[in-house]
Order: sequence, then structure tokens, then C-alpha cells
Amino acid sequence: MNILKRDSHQYQQEVSQVAALLRAHHGPLVVLSHENPDGDALGSLLGLTRALRDLGKTVIAPMDVPLYLRFLPQPEETSAPLTEWPQGAMAVVLDVDNNDPDRVAGADLRQFVGKVVNIDHHGTNQRRATAGLVDPGKPAAVMLVADVLEELGVTWTEEIATPLMLGLITDTGSFRFDSVTPGTFECAARLLEHGARLGWINDQMGQQPRAYYLLLREVLDTMEFLRGGRVVMARVDDAMLARAGASWEDVENYVGMLRNSEGAELAVMIKDFGERVKLSLRSRGGVSAQNVAVALGGGGHVSASGASLSEPYPVVRRCLEEAIATELARVDRLDTVVAGIH
Repeated sequence: MNILKRDSHQYQQEVSQVAALLRAHHGPLVVLSHENPDGDALGSLLGLTRALRDLGKTVIAPMDVPLYLRFLPQPEETSAPLTEWPQGAMAVVLDVDNNDPDRVAGADLRQFVGKVVNIDHHGTNQRRATAGLVDPGKPAAVMLVADVLEELGVTWTEEIATPLMLGLITDTGSFRFDSVTPGTFECAARLLEHGARLGWINDQMGQQPRAYYLLLREVLDTMEFLRGGRVVMARVDDAMLARAGASWEDVENYVGMLRNSEGAELAVMIKDFGERVKLSLRSRGGVSAQNVAVALGGGGHVSASGASLSEPYPVVRRCLEEAIATELARVDRLDTVVAGIH
């Protein structure tokens, strides 16, 4: 039985095309995802990799797994970034557009001339791959991967279902985001039937090292409530990390905490590397984190996006505030129009 109801004939065609290409390829499959992988990236990669290996495929999965997710992969299940592409390889790019090589981690797609499969759920995807399955209506890429595995006829196991459940949990905020659909719960139910360890995942995700809390104390001191509390912002730099004995990996979950501030429509976590700044953005209601990120050269989802700028923080801060002002003005104009209609 299919994990998800098929959205359309075109969607089913894409699922079939991706599965057919994976099934027919007899050389190495190099499975990649985006830089700074999250639960959806890792879950998609592990779920697909384990299933393909069960089908007898040779799979290489280069990924630098962040500390907070290292409870899931087995030793040597993922590998270091590739310095060269193996002969006869096909690239399988998950949870990121294959046409954005700066964001694809694990291997340099600019040097690759073979076939590419792309499975992604970002609305900014350019849909240019040998075979692609792209559906922004799915709140997590693992849902698309699950459909491909059904089409491949894999034998479901706990080891395959559990990483897919991780991706479902993390990209839906534990089923709290507006992106959740009835199909999301159907997918979760099927994964549970296949043995996904939901309670174990949540227990592992809930544990944080001591440095996380020491750094959190530093981060809270930088919090700003802007535009009447509609925007919440915090910043972290190397000096703060050093004082807390923390690493950049300890920063990843803070933006969700900022978003929980009462009245906040946009949360921004600023990672200040000196001459480079990375932004993590989360939004709610009518505000689009994606619009702000795109204005700064980044991308992502409407409610969760990011951007990286090769400029010092004061320059980035001015650009960020301009992008936020433009987005809030758009929302306010729309609210005015809607109020006028009613």
C-alpha cells in the first residue's frame, strides 16, 4: 500500500521515473544533501541509502553529520566528502536543488557530468535534473523518499523507517507547523507500522550537552525584540563560543526557541563568523521567512529559510533590516486589503 495518497498523475509519473532510474543504474550511487544537514537531510539520506543497499546497490553517502544527529547513523555508514567522482557514478541529490551547487555538500556537482536524480520539496527548485521529484506541498523531503521506496518495492524495516520519521518530525516541528497535511499523518502512521522508533528519536533529540546551555545564556543576552516584538533576533560569534566551550553545532536549535516568543512573526538567528554571516530564519502567520532569505541571496521554505552573506555583520545587519521591512510592509498591505474586503 502506498504511504501517501498521490497528489496527481504528474507526481506519480515523477515517482516512477526516479524509481526506474535508480533501479536501472548498475554503477555507484552517490547520495548527497545540503550543507549543515538537518534531520530531514540526514533522514532522507539514511532512509534511501539503507533501502538501496538492501536492493544490492553500491551507495556512497558523503555527509558531515552534525553532533546532535550522530545518534542515528551507524559507524562508517556515511563518509567524508568526495575529492573525485567514482567512475560510472550517478548523483542522487536530496532536500536541496541540484542546480545550487554551493549548497550541495559532500561532492562538487560542478565537476560531475553524469545523470542526476533530484528529490526535493523546496518551492525555489529549478527542476532541472535527469529525473526529478519536486513537491513543495510536502512538508518534508522524507515523504517523497518514502514514495520512491514504495515504487521500488523495498522491504520495509525499522532501520529504513526510523530515519524517515526523524525527517518528518524535524521538518514539521513535531507536527506543529501549518505545512502539516493529512498526508503527513498518513505517512507517519505507515512509518510507525514499519517499526519507526518515534519515542526513541524524540528522547535522543531532547538531550543537549552542557555547552548548549552555557552558550544559550550568552545568546539570550543578545536577544532583541524589534518592531513591537514582531521580529525577534539573536546573534552568536566565536568569542561567545569560546567562553561557553561550545561549537557552531550547538547553535542549530536556538532559532526555534526564538520563534516561540509571544507575538513574534519572524525569528532570526545570526551566526557571525567575522567576514561572513549566516542567517537562520523562522516565521509564522503571513510573514515569509523565504522572502527575506531570497532578498539576501538565500532560500528555503516560507516558514523556515536561511542565507549566507560574505560581508561583516554591520553590513549584513543593514541589509537584513531592509529585507525585513520590505516583507512586513508586504504583509501589512495584504492585511489592509483583506480588512477592506471584509
